[in-house]
Amino acid sequence: MADQTYELNEEGAPMDYPQHEQTYSMFLLLTKWGILFNVALLLAMAVGFFMGGGLVGGTLAFIVLMILAKILA
Repeated sequence: MADQTYELNEEGAPMDYPQHEQTYSMFLLLTKWGILFNVALLLAMAVGFFMGGGLVGGTLAFIVLMILAKILA
């Protein structure tokens, strides 16, 4: 096996904090929009299947809900 030695100072290993913050910010953004997308999709499917909207009504409901989510979020 290769000999792996690390030199650590009192504060621990050096971290790239701006990169960590950017990654976490992207994770939160994708999580928020993923949840909004799934909620809009389920509501649009309910409109299309159970409320008699059909394919066109469900698609329009999805588009309207995503525009509303963009405006409010």
